[in-house]
Amino acid sequence: MKGKKILIAATGGIAAYKVPELSRLFIKSECEVQVALTENAARFVQPLTLETLTRHPVLMDDFALLSNGGIPHIEATAWCDILIVAPATGNIIGKTASGIADDIVSTLILAASRKPVLFAPAMNSRMYLNPVMKRNVSLLREMGYHFIGPDEGEMACGEEGIGRLADLDCIVEKVKDIFTEKDLKDTTLLISAGPTQEPIDPVRFITNRSSGKMGYAIAHAAKRRGGRVILVSGPTRLSVPKEGVTLIRVKTALEMESEILEHFPYSDIVIMAAAVADYRTDKPFRHKLKKSDRSFQLELVRNPDILQELGTKKTHQILVGFAAETEKFEQNATQKIKDKNLDLIVVNDVSLPDAGFEVDTNRIMLIDRFNKIRKFPLQSKEDAADSILDKIIKIRRKVAQ
Repeated sequence: MKGKKILIAATGGIAAYKVPELSRLFIKSECEVQVALTENAARFVQPLTLETLTRHPVLMDDFALLSNGGIPHIEATAWCDILIVAPATGNIIGKTASGIADDIVSTLILAASRKPVLFAPAMNSRMYLNPVMKRNVSLLREMGYHFIGPDEGEMACGEEGIGRLADLDCIVEKVKDIFTEKDLKDTTLLISAGPTQEPIDPVRFITNRSSGKMGYAIAHAAKRRGGRVILVSGPTRLSVPKEGVTLIRVKTALEMESEILEHFPYSDIVIMAAAVADYRTDKPFRHKLKKSDRSFQLELVRNPDILQELGTKKTHQILVGFAAETEKFEQNATQKIKDKNLDLIVVNDVSLPDAGFEVDTNRIMLIDRFNKIRKFPLQSKEDAADSILDKIIKIRRKVAQ
């Protein structure tokens, strides 16, 4: 989203206090941000705070000309790439559905007829579930307006229910969705991510340092690009979009194998980003092992090689593997492509502190089945995910010729 111009229009709900943080998240994504406030929104958040964060004047009075003589709602909607109404009260949703434009935010919405407009509703659940509100939201969706949320949880009045402003990270993710080309539409992607845990006893287990961040980044990117995503994940604390990604949680390598094999036949692209344990205990102890001075031997057996198994079964699928290496990168990865019948392998040097496990950045090298090699500089795992998907799409097109 680098360089995108984001216009946030806040209306008079308590969730308006979150607008500075929402602005900061877009600025962090290298976007330019301007904010408009209704008179009631300005009761919850100070314009000076937003002007300090965004380096842009806050739009409030639609009858005050800009310094260049321009009309605020015309100039601002010509400038922006998207208009986000957050929080969107029942009042502003009703006004928009009726074509009313009598304040700065409603005139911005009416003037943004050639730009995407995203509503993030926030109100008491009794208001949101009112049949009139349902009708208005349905009407606006039919007209091409975008919506996100609201979420469920505790509201300002203390009641529990649907009506909370959508999570701010989810709003940012939704905007990325709107801007992203849907080049994976009608494509099913099966993605594995995270570590596995092989139990020793009810308390202890064998695992590895995988955080799942790379696999989850690929799932997010694939969803943004229109794909139907099935994410089989080992234990992580990461989250996925509430829509567009089917999340299946597993713990052990055998559980992951079972889920992957179940969904493999009808998948178009399979990306095995999980760090699956090579070994498991032969017979986990039923009770917790007690500490003692005596040593003991742990009998380990090989886990199935899921990637190799998929390579023998694949028909139409594009199969992608990962190689976490510390030396002989090209040699080891090229051999893995042959041994496991892969279309693409993603290599990363896990010996570097800024790449591989647990961090938010990666240095990847892509080697395809045609022995074409491309190395990428240090980039965020989000950008690396798009680099991987770009390459997969090229391979699909080449194979289809």
